[in-house]
Amino acid sequence: MQSLISVLLTEALPRVLTITLLIGVGVGLANLAVAYGLVDVIARVGRYLTEPANLPDEVGAAVLTNTVSVTAGYGMLAEFRDSGLLDDRATLIAVVINTFFGFVQHIFTYYGPVLIPILGLHAGLMYVGARAGISLAISIVGLLAGAVLLRGYEYDNSAIEPETPDDEEETHREKLRHAGAETADRLRSIVPRLAIIYSLVFVALEYTDQLVAALATVGLEEPAALVDPIAGLVGLPGAAVPVIVVSLVDPTMGAMTVAPMIGDVLTPAQAVITLLVGSLFSLTIGTVKRSIPFQYGIWGTEFGTKVIVLNTGLKAVFIVVSILVFLVV
Repeated sequence: MQSLISVLLTEALPRVLTITLLIGVGVGLANLAVAYGLVDVIARVGRYLTEPANLPDEVGAAVLTNTVSVTAGYGMLAEFRDSGLLDDRATLIAVVINTFFGFVQHIFTYYGPVLIPILGLHAGLMYVGARAGISLAISIVGLLAGAVLLRGYEYDNSAIEPETPDDEEETHREKLRHAGAETADRLRSIVPRLAIIYSLVFVALEYTDQLVAALATVGLEEPAALVDPIAGLVGLPGAAVPVIVVSLVDPTMGAMTVAPMIGDVLTPAQAVITLLVGSLFSLTIGTVKRSIPFQYGIWGTEFGTKVIVLNTGLKAVFIVVSILVFLVV
């Protein structure tokens, strides 16, 4: 077991620095886009998303930014919320719409170069297609929610416009200075929360052995005790249980474990269902390890909790729907 200082320096600190950098990029881009009027240019594309959901054009820029960096996209949304352009309801709907566009980035960075080669073309495309369908369904829910819940909303676009006298035009240096100052102010409010929450999470994860021991006292001596009934419920053979357990900790290792079974022990569809069940169980671990520190760091505990509950709940629902689709088909 690592020492407390070692955990903080090797686990928490690098994550905090990375997230801080990406949030800084997102918030900085938002401020520069406003200062130079780039939001209007990007919004011409994003308007196809924002108009049906009754969201302001500026949100389109944040949504499209997710295809490059989810953290940067969230940073832009946080800036729009803090400035008063978006209220909580509109921000939640924008976050839900973000889902598919954040997934697109992972196709090129993870699913395409890593997961499909591991699983093989057939099972790999089936699994990636399932994950894409889940993300797309969540984004469609966001669009529909915006169409209904944000109908008649009016937004104060002046909330994000730089304050300059009517007869003066900011110079390039002034625009950069203003954007830098706004970004620095935003980071000063975010970084302390990030540091505290990530530190707490990684320290807690370091002491998971004690948690396992606590579970053993109530009869749950290993994760398989929880997984086995679910695997049987969806008609998976016993060989799928270890894959699901491994997926709880590392989805890539889960894919590597199931790959040799495809064709002999499991059909491609069963392999995909196995990984989907694993991802359903791993939502809890992912929420504790990634979502809580990230969302709390950006939004604070109250609104961050709303984002986490909404995101996790929608993912769980559509993962279950996806599993049922595979069972029926």
